[in-house]
Amino acid sequence: MSAFAKTDLNRVKRVPDRGHYDKETIYPIIDEATICHVGFVADERPFVIPTIHARQGDTLLLHGATTSRMLKTIQQGNPICITITLLDGLVMARSVFHHSMNYRSAVLFGQGHLIDDPEAKMEALYTFTEKLIPGRWDDARQPNATEAKATSIIAVPIDSASAKIRMGPPGDDDEDYALPVWAGVVPITQRLTTPLDDPRLTPGIAVPDYLTRYIQSRS
Repeated sequence: MSAFAKTDLNRVKRVPDRGHYDKETIYPIIDEATICHVGFVADERPFVIPTIHARQGDTLLLHGATTSRMLKTIQQGNPICITITLLDGLVMARSVFHHSMNYRSAVLFGQGHLIDDPEAKMEALYTFTEKLIPGRWDDARQPNATEAKATSIIAVPIDSASAKIRMGPPGDDDEDYALPVWAGVVPITQRLTTPLDDPRLTPGIAVPDYLTRYIQSRS
């Protein structure tokens, strides 16, 4: 993997030593996150919409209903900004001013285009499904022609990107370390728990092994 060039667009200006531009750092953040936020301009007004995403190589995939204002705007080739944040901990300092958070974040820039090719579209839907729950695509009913027609897939080549990461304990002023105040980090994790059966689930259908394995890997 390579790195993105530092430019005025993607350069981390606040605490620049937390900035990263290599794909080895940025792409795992993209892949671990379930939700991204897409910033775009429509009708001369800014919008930021949360949505799920998936990555294919150097391309970020977005999907939704064909009637989506966001997707209609993006497929016209307008520049967009996509942000992703993973929260890892609450950083509690001895002073209110130095409280912070441990996080891994990424900011991506690019221009999207609509995926029209049926085979490429189905491959993108496979990528979305397998990212959420590996093994689900082959188990569930796959999209039919009507469902595929009602779904837009947007490919956004990642033209520019950067990551910003904070890790570690609080950084207090030297004179504050003697204060009788607890300080440290409260870790934050996201985990999967016991599945809940659909009330209309056919009796006798058990939780699939691939789902059990995935939950165990994320617990």
